[in-house]
Amino acid sequence: MSKVAPPTDKYFLRSLHQEIDFYDRKIAYLEKYATFDSASDRKAEEGKLLQKRASLEKTARELAAAGVEFSEADLPRSFRASAEHLEHDGQTHA
Repeated sequence: MSKVAPPTDKYFLRSLHQEIDFYDRKIAYLEKYATFDSASDRKAEEGKLLQKRASLEKTARELAAAGVEFSEADLPRSFRASAEHLEHDGQTHA
């Protein structure tokens, strides 16, 4: 029995971007509104979310680097913010 390779098309990348954006929102909610019994519980939950998000981000960046087509409008807000920050830094240093 052989493993089926995960899809690597633009629609899969778009769904990855949507899922990353979802995790960004969950992390923001956790930081702002969620209540926990202790700080260690909060850290543990935040760590889980960040770990899941990191694996999704790695896959999405690999697909983009491999040339999978994507729309700038489909990027998660955190990707757009970092891209704008990089562009802004590049303009100020030029």
